[in-house]
Amino acid sequence: MSTDRVMDMVIQDDFPILQRQVNGHRLIYLDNAATTQKPAVVIDAMNDYYTKHNANVHRAVHTLAGEATEGYEACRTSLKSWFNAERCILTSGTTEAINLAAHAWGHPQLKGRAIVLTEMEHHSDIVPWQMLAETFGNELRYVPVKPDLTLDMEALEASVEGAGLVCVVHTSNVLGVRNPIEDIIRIAHANGAKVLLDAAQGAPHCQINMAELGADMMALSAHKMCGPTGIGCLLVNEETFQEMKPFMGGGDMIETVTLEGSTYQTNEHRFEAGTPKIAEAIGWNAALSYLGELDLEKQHHRLLEIARHVANELRSMGMTVYGRHDDGDSSVVSFLHPTLHSEDFAHLLDACGVAVRTGHHCAQPLLHRLGISGTLRASFYIYNTMQDAEEFLTHVRAILERFA
Repeated sequence: MSTDRVMDMVIQDDFPILQRQVNGHRLIYLDNAATTQKPAVVIDAMNDYYTKHNANVHRAVHTLAGEATEGYEACRTSLKSWFNAERCILTSGTTEAINLAAHAWGHPQLKGRAIVLTEMEHHSDIVPWQMLAETFGNELRYVPVKPDLTLDMEALEASVEGAGLVCVVHTSNVLGVRNPIEDIIRIAHANGAKVLLDAAQGAPHCQINMAELGADMMALSAHKMCGPTGIGCLLVNEETFQEMKPFMGGGDMIETVTLEGSTYQTNEHRFEAGTPKIAEAIGWNAALSYLGELDLEKQHHRLLEIARHVANELRSMGMTVYGRHDDGDSSVVSFLHPTLHSEDFAHLLDACGVAVRTGHHCAQPLLHRLGISGTLRASFYIYNTMQDAEEFLTHVRAILERFA
């Protein structure tokens, strides 16, 4: 048995849910672009918090409160180190992080200035800016996707002049295309615009160095990188952080409160009103520790090989496959059959124990550009193996032989 094969089995053993069966078949979980499964160390860390350390943070002086605060803040420290970020505001996920950027930075800074978006963006990086534009009348400029499924960089350069912000997804959740982030940031900064990077799909596969890239803001979620649901963060450089105004009011974000007015914390707490997601932060920190023990670059290349193989096999079966798998961008494979409806296909795969996503993937403008309303999507992560891919393809062939 090869070393890689043994390592694949070891990683799968770390994830309790992968031991179950679905509809009488071994679970083959290929919906990782939606959310990833959790290793036992994450589940154990959260259970340990609730059974031994449960208390509110930043308030009391008793032992439990100190332990809870230490665990919560350790997550922030780890995230800053992992992504080389100056500031880390903990949120409920990528969506809240982008909304926080729109309200706390966009409202005071973008009045009268254009906002540049791309056709690849997830709805969570479109709708908040549309809402801001409805309030302040901002011009929204959209960078198109070219026929080769890459961004039109000439159009981007033409769009940035006079803009205050460029919002761009690191890696498309539909196409798996990784955008030229360094070039986009360079162009934006040369024109006086800041950059918000949606790293929800990119962060699980590589340690993005925010300071090295020069991104001003970066949003991501824990649950797509083996952490729990319900927590994410907005990473911000110091200059942008100092330009932000409080978004939500309440406990923990204040310094003083009188009937005449309030003053606010000067650190990240000013954007974290109320009791935060303490157990989730502790779980995320455990996930980062787990991922830190793996060779993520090696894992990424292994998953690219799996995705490339799956894409080629699906094409050989008559499927239309979307993405750039020969160039090795990402482990997302979106595809359609010419006659078998994707919802029916997904149900048939589920009957075989295979979990895939179907629909518009919260990226309707991109699918409109592609001339389709939805796709099937298989997305691979660190615990998926070539055996998973081959079993998935075997089930696909059987479905086509019977129903197509």
